[in-house]
Amino acid sequence: MALLLSFILNQKCSLQKSLTFTLIPNISSSLFSTLCRDHPTLHSSPPLPKKVPFTVSAHGTTWQDPYHWMSNTDDPDLSDHLSRENSYADAFMADTSGLRRTLVSEMTSRMPTKISTPPELWGPWLYYQYIPEGKEYPVLCRRLELGKNGYVHVGTCRISPDHHFLAYTLDIKGNEQFILQIKDLRCGCIIPKVQISGVVSLAWAEDSSTLFYTLSDENQRPYRVLCSKLGSDDMDNITVFTERDSSFCVDITSTKDGLFDRFYQPIRWVAESEGYYLATCSVEDILSSNWQNIILPSEDFTIQDMDMFDGHLVLFLNKDYSIFCSIDLPMAVDCKHQVKIEDLDPWFFPLPSNSCSVAPGSNHDFQNPAYRVVLSSPVMPDVVIDYDMSTRRFSVVQQEEVMGFRDTSPPANELDMNQTLVQLNEKDRNIHISESQTWKDFSGVYCCERREVVSHDGISVPLTLLYSHTAWKQGQSPGLLLGYGAYGDVLDKSWCTDRLSLLDRGWVVAFADVRGSGGDSSWHEAGSRFNKLNSIYDFVSCGNYLIKEGYVHSDKLGAFGCSAGGLLVGATINMYPDLFRAAILKVPFLDVCNTLMDPSLPLTILDYEEFGNPKIKSQFENILSYSPYDNISQGSCYPSMLVRASFHDSRVGFWEAAKWVAKVRDSTCSHCSSSVILKTNMGGGHFGEGGRYAQSEEIAYDYAFLIKAMGMLKNEM
Repeated sequence: MALLLSFILNQKCSLQKSLTFTLIPNISSSLFSTLCRDHPTLHSSPPLPKKVPFTVSAHGTTWQDPYHWMSNTDDPDLSDHLSRENSYADAFMADTSGLRRTLVSEMTSRMPTKISTPPELWGPWLYYQYIPEGKEYPVLCRRLELGKNGYVHVGTCRISPDHHFLAYTLDIKGNEQFILQIKDLRCGCIIPKVQISGVVSLAWAEDSSTLFYTLSDENQRPYRVLCSKLGSDDMDNITVFTERDSSFCVDITSTKDGLFDRFYQPIRWVAESEGYYLATCSVEDILSSNWQNIILPSEDFTIQDMDMFDGHLVLFLNKDYSIFCSIDLPMAVDCKHQVKIEDLDPWFFPLPSNSCSVAPGSNHDFQNPAYRVVLSSPVMPDVVIDYDMSTRRFSVVQQEEVMGFRDTSPPANELDMNQTLVQLNEKDRNIHISESQTWKDFSGVYCCERREVVSHDGISVPLTLLYSHTAWKQGQSPGLLLGYGAYGDVLDKSWCTDRLSLLDRGWVVAFADVRGSGGDSSWHEAGSRFNKLNSIYDFVSCGNYLIKEGYVHSDKLGAFGCSAGGLLVGATINMYPDLFRAAILKVPFLDVCNTLMDPSLPLTILDYEEFGNPKIKSQFENILSYSPYDNISQGSCYPSMLVRASFHDSRVGFWEAAKWVAKVRDSTCSHCSSSVILKTNMGGGHFGEGGRYAQSEEIAYDYAFLIKAMGMLKNEM
């Protein structure tokens, strides 16, 4: 298993200068009610925060932001306000306590008592992780003790080439200020002089005593490469490289043979729109520009990444879905001429289906011909598979166990060879699949379908549907639509046992791969910067489709968005407040315009590449046109909303959620907005609770909110 391990600018009296933008497309709203829904409410009123005059100006436009004070952590009223919001949320959810206990019991009952990854050979050692019975966090063997902190996030782990030292980064607050620590594995001691804050990536030199690492600046941008040498008296941290351009980051890795450490600047998305290409040169020319292109991107695929071994090259390819292939080394090609992948006799790794996600393992051993990956799908628990690149065979190493679940369907033991991007050769087609190479899926119990939804401009948007064969009811079931749509990230559709608690209650879970998310680079670009509205319209179209096609009841559709996905959901609610009955916005990016105008905030400058630079008037107007906080629909009836924030979140400030909730209650229907609740985790970070049991508690809270907001709580009594 893989271990845890409009567009509407409303008539706002505060705007002193009108702006003119493109109007929203005419997406049918005939399915939506214009009356107040029967939202659950409390007898007590929600908290009423103070308003402090604050004027914002940009490009001749001036407006008021009375809740700007919430971004000041030194404000004496802030802690009390967040506490009152948490109390209101708990009171709102008080009648779900029994349901939450039931949900947590369901989720934990599916967890195996013993969880571990299969050992992975690297040099003379086998490395693996496991979670001790009854504990929250994984242990990296050889014996990384994580202590008893309330929040723990291990960022990066690197073993020295001689296997004597473990360098790792640790965040125990949730603010992603990772501390570098080095453990001597021979004695089990932490080296006391090497505890550095703000470390991002690590790489050992071949001598096993020199460690290179990257350091982040005050905006959490990795910008500097330093090195330390173990055993020296003063443990000097010597600067090797500094990236002074604030729009770039720097990263560092080691080659698998240990001979080189590489530090490089990830390419900006504007430059990578044509995709990566494969080039080669002699070792002597590695610092020169004397590189020969071998493979360029084509209409058939884009190159996403690569990995190198002694005798094999692995390419990560993408068109409509991810696919991997290996090529034997050395390549017998004339480097003066570009070639096609098919000309290199590739072996395309057999995959169960194109709905399957593929995550590479660590694959540290340069000499190992087996390439390890983790496969997963909405109906298939995570499977660890080794692809032997020498024999061109594969073997199933381990599959995640689901406790307390009985499925009468037979194990899945057929590979769909037609799902690969390029036609397989005859040798690959005749792969023998033995009994030891079978895996289990639950397609006999749960249905996973892929649909194409036509968006406002005629573009087809992939929509993945997941529901129970027996519990789902045509036109009557509730549904949850998930979306993200930013940074070119693929929406996670991997197996999740907690999700079964919704599916078994008849829910439909739908994943909208809107523009701006993963796929080829053009799909990302089509939902970024000036094209951001496409992401929102795509999400609206997917929600409309679920209702029109009878997958979901017209008044029982919910939405979920996390981080930049919160922008997607928030903007959709502003434009079409009647589309959803309920929504969950987790650490949401809502105050887009104000955040991007403050370059002192972490990651803001880097986000200019994704959303635009508000210092440029045309880009400012575009951002302002969809920024959720700036486009709340006055007087409208909004859905019930659970808005989650984390006080130590360094990626999206907690105040964005707090300001949004305050302004929604202040601007929209008072009856409906009383079912908008804010829950702030005062001890966590952007990724919420870290431990597996704490995660179950958090997810149970979310599910109980959805069930209550849909008016279905009585069914649980």
